[in-house]
Amino acid sequence: MESSQDIQSNRIVIIGAGLGALYAALTLAPRPVVMISPDPLGQGASSTWAQGGVAAAMDVSDSPAAHARDTERAGAGTVDAQVADLVTREAREHILDLTTLGAPFDRTADGSYVMSREAAHSYARVVRVKGDQAGAEIMRALIERVRETPSIQVIEGAMAEGLELSDGAVTGVRLASSAPSGSAPLVLRGEAVLMAGGGSAGLYAITTNPPRIRGQALGMAARAGAEIADAEFMQFHPTAMDVGEDPAPLATEALRGEGAILVNADGARFMLKAHPDAELAPRDVVARAIFAQSTAGKRPLLDTRAALGEAITTMFPAVSAACARNGIDPTQDPIPVAAAAHYHMGGIATDLDGKSSLPGLWACGECASTGLHGANRLASNGLLEALVYARRAAQDIARTLGPLKEATPVRLEFAPGGATTDPAHVAALRRAMTQNVGVVRDAAGLRAALSEIAALAATQPDCESFQNICTAATMIAAASLLREESRGAHERSDFPETLPALAHRSRLTWEAAKALRDSLCDASASDPETP
Repeated sequence: MESSQDIQSNRIVIIGAGLGALYAALTLAPRPVVMISPDPLGQGASSTWAQGGVAAAMDVSDSPAAHARDTERAGAGTVDAQVADLVTREAREHILDLTTLGAPFDRTADGSYVMSREAAHSYARVVRVKGDQAGAEIMRALIERVRETPSIQVIEGAMAEGLELSDGAVTGVRLASSAPSGSAPLVLRGEAVLMAGGGSAGLYAITTNPPRIRGQALGMAARAGAEIADAEFMQFHPTAMDVGEDPAPLATEALRGEGAILVNADGARFMLKAHPDAELAPRDVVARAIFAQSTAGKRPLLDTRAALGEAITTMFPAVSAACARNGIDPTQDPIPVAAAAHYHMGGIATDLDGKSSLPGLWACGECASTGLHGANRLASNGLLEALVYARRAAQDIARTLGPLKEATPVRLEFAPGGATTDPAHVAALRRAMTQNVGVVRDAAGLRAALSEIAALAATQPDCESFQNICTAATMIAAASLLREESRGAHERSDFPETLPALAHRSRLTWEAAKALRDSLCDASASDPETP
């Protein structure tokens, strides 16, 4: 991909502006960094939308070991035990660090942290802010610190579209304007690149993710040759609000932690027969139960009336606001819900220090796959993982680069040109993912998805942003086809058993996924009756 400019900089380039990106930039200070954000800080990042909080063993009755056990249990046999131990042991110090940075966690009269219990946790260990405002308030505090840190430059209105390589190592990033009209690409060189650009759940038609979060980070890393891990494991949040909004508002799991129950249109409480923990069963179990009710035409509903009553308006303001704008009074009526793509356990494979398989590229946050989540993320471990690996990656980058260097501010001037993504093609891809790579999958649907994604990718071969989206979707569908079992969030109706021999993480490159896709397309072209 030819670029109109090649800008040399000795700053560390951070792609993204969510929790991981902000925390890494602050950890790197006073090393000069430049953050690339398509939107104004605080807008467009999934972190801002996170409602539940941060999981950490803060109570004396709890322990990191118990937290690690819960993480491994939820992850259905594919969690990296070393990673779970490391992350849960570091959790407490990150909560204390965020408190020092200004995050206004809910506290009791004696100064203790208020903690919620969420699904599959054996203790109440989710530290929260104003009920359901954790992501927004933590982001607000970090943005304030970033704005007052001289070594951090933030470039808003720029979108990363590709990685530049020299001799197999990442040396820079191809950027374009994030304005609807786009721009000609330019290259920004850096001392190192940290990918913190969000997850892939927005590839689905029903999602809780912000509009820009469509797997671009995974796609551009895969296209550059980075190894992708666990791509088949997409977590569907069971209680997105089914009100016709895109993205779907989230009815946080903390509501069920407070005693809210799930019923169907007949008023039957269906989770009692589905799992011993009922509404607090692991997310994959609840999501499949919700999906089954929806498929059967028995609209599932979240009933908060007995558990919360009027208190929902003060305890959960984001949920209350979403209800209000959709004409729902949760104190009088249950909230319609649906399973929605929410969090991608898969992503850019990293080591314990956030290094990817490509020299010069580190990753943290939802675009990374560290091995913490396995086949099914434990509730509120997402923000925790972002914090732990943002700091570890930042520290490793600093060790790798050696002595501190001075740097001048980066100046970008985008020129007209470039290709922009056709919204109709994106909508078609998202429909294909929801229909064929959703809560329940089978080989025929996955092959159909790979074929449709390939056809869509061919319509805009020169549009890097669209190729990133198609690449991410292909990686997820291909990994789902290759895992011939059901495990955690990955449910195959044609392979319903969980196989002990497959209790390990998956690894896939873009070249391998593309070869699989192309072989299926070739077979289909030569034999029209091939399923």
